Amino acid sequence: MDDPFRHHPNLRDRIAPADASFFRDLDLAELDARLVAAGQPADWRTPDDIREAGRKAVIDDHRGGDLWVFAYGSLMWDPAMIFAEVRRAHTPDHARAFCMWDDGARGSPDQPGLMLGIDANGAGSGCHGLAFRIAQDRIEHETFVLFRREMIAEGYVPTWVEVSTDFGALTALTFVADHTKDNIVPDIPIEDQARMIAVAEGDLGSNFAYLDNLRAHLVELDVRDAYVEDLYARVVALRGNSG
Repeated sequence: MDDPFRHHPNLRDRIAPADASFFRDLDLAELDARLVAAGQPADWRTPDDIREAGRKAVIDDHRGGDLWVFAYGSLMWDPAMIFAEVRRAHTPDHARAFCMWDDGARGSPDQPGLMLGIDANGAGSGCHGLAFRIAQDRIEHETFVLFRREMIAEGYVPTWVEVSTDFGALTALTFVADHTKDNIVPDIPIEDQARMIAVAEGDLGSNFAYLDNLRAHLVELDVRDAYVEDLYARVVALRGNSG
């Protein structure tokens, strides 16, 4: 069997194995109970049958063979999927953006926070991340795990994007900000993003901790993102100035 890390052996100890991931065997009933007890509405997530129908439509659109997934956030260091290969990758048409309005997990109704997605990039520099190859005989279950995590609630649309790697161009599945959903708020000025993230806190902790964790993992994976660095510096300055 080929080594999944043969192109980038330095990533071996920086990406969690699937069986160590919280998301691998996620119990949605248990999660429902916990979040509802914390104040979330009972219908907080996408119904299972709708999520599965969306997944099957994406798989039906796949042209056969192995399937590539482009990761830009926590999927990079905690993919929860069994993969046959990982490559550093770049997509030119989308960029990271804190564009998902959050008034529960990392924010509150009084002080909403922002969560990460990727969005249409315009004339930007694109997005550096990782591409994971899922072997054909594992696609059914691994995409089930993937969609249960990424499409658990509204905000993303599964999208095929073109990515470049040092070993050739690929078409990969990723999850892009869905502008048809009310919780996607694009084009928030970065100074306003920083002000929100500096103070927001929700059921899963502070919005700053979420940003701090993202930045730390990007640094560890040697993935550069000037936008994340700029936003982080602004938030740190605001939190420092507020004492």
